Amino acid sequence: MTGKAVFSNCDWQSIEVAKRNVAVFNYKAFHRLSTKHRRHRLYWGDFLYEVYRARPAKDISVLIRSDAAAASIQEAYPGVRVVRGNLDSGDLLRDEAQRADVVLHFANCDHENSARALLEGLARHTEDRPGWYIHTSGTGILTFEDGRAKTYGIRRERVFNDWSGVGELISLPDDSFHRNVDSIVTATIGDVPKTFKTAIVCPCCIYGEGRGPGNRSSTQVYTLATQILQRGKGFVVGKGENVWHYVHIRDLSKLFLLLTDTAISGGGNATWDSEGYYFAESGNITWGEISQKVTQAAFAKGYIETAYLDVLDWDTTEELDPKGPYRWGSNSRGQAIRGNKLLGWKPEQPTLLECIGDIVDLQKSQLE
Repeated sequence: MTGKAVFSNCDWQSIEVAKRNVAVFNYKAFHRLSTKHRRHRLYWGDFLYEVYRARPAKDISVLIRSDAAAASIQEAYPGVRVVRGNLDSGDLLRDEAQRADVVLHFANCDHENSARALLEGLARHTEDRPGWYIHTSGTGILTFEDGRAKTYGIRRERVFNDWSGVGELISLPDDSFHRNVDSIVTATIGDVPKTFKTAIVCPCCIYGEGRGPGNRSSTQVYTLATQILQRGKGFVVGKGENVWHYVHIRDLSKLFLLLTDTAISGGGNATWDSEGYYFAESGNITWGEISQKVTQAAFAKGYIETAYLDVLDWDTTEELDPKGPYRWGSNSRGQAIRGNKLLGWKPEQPTLLECIGDIVDLQKSQLE
């Protein structure tokens, strides 16, 4: 029995497919990688680190744009196959998705043409060799109510979940962030014939140090810390009662690895297509509390001269950062149930608040 999987790099030596039978697989995995978007570089870089060490890596392919990035990958991960191209290399993406068994798209959750090309390539698979597509979205997709009303700093009580509420998640309003590409993925659910299956992984506010090449930190809390350090005083957006969930980058990589494992084994316990939606989160917090903790840490370390917080409105926040009202003033509440129930995913890393001091130190060092 043989099979291939689209995944970062990996060649998995053996998988138990029956109580006493072990099959040898040659898994080929293809990652859509880009060097343009900071948080997405963090996602794929840490996942590549995770999978390269968790599974023997022989047949992993990664899409890279620049010579420098290609050299970095090949030095850190010998044996990884580098494919030179970009998100608009449609023919290349189709061919690589057809070649691979499992495709993970980390590069840009708003890039429509790349998602279409990869899905078109997977559609070339056959019934006896199905393909698997794991798409990275983001829980900014849940902020549509604040976006429509232009509200900030208020608490919304609505909490989405990826178990009983999965039907709602695959049909969120079209004006939601990232929905333009999510809908391209979910539109394939009813395809007949269907020779591939899809899943969407939806991370929230990410923190923690990544282990891969290139960028090693995310944006949301980190840019907040930078702004507080630069202005010398903390701030809160509106009342600061708005809630986001959070997840450590290494816990996120574990979820991607578990889901890829199930794809390689033929689907496993995971659900796909109409039930293939997975939040990744390990807790929730108000942005008022985050702002307070960042400010207190910066003050305690002597980086700023006061622990007082200003209260900013939409326009003033937008002057600091055009995405500030969204990043620090909106609500994004999505409870992760599916990964735990089906895959046994359990976040193990320190909480966001436990990492605030390190985040402040990192951003301070980058300003010096």
